[in-house]
Amino acid sequence: MNDKFIRDRISILRTKKGISEYKMSLDLGHSKSYVQSISAGRALPSLSEFLYICEYLGVTPKEFFDEETKDPQLVRELYNISLSLEKEDLEVLLSMAKRLKEKNK
Repeated sequence: MNDKFIRDRISILRTKKGISEYKMSLDLGHSKSYVQSISAGRALPSLSEFLYICEYLGVTPKEFFDEETKDPQLVRELYNISLSLEKEDLEVLLSMAKRLKEKNK
């Protein structure tokens, strides 16, 4: 893991959420160029700021560093919805997910 991964991952997750660097910077309580400076490699967030960025982007730190999960926000949303489903509905959802996985091989 390196600085470039962190910068790129923030950019990817921010873009998938449809948020500009400017808006994210202001939402995080920083100057308008804060996220741009991270993206450009001029700065890295502190640990506490990184945790706040993860929360802002809707991912856990584990999901942030999981390179295999391309859309962690969607995976998390699906997971959260699944928590309230009955067993029969979970089985239907699981069956459909398996079918989609086979179809996309």
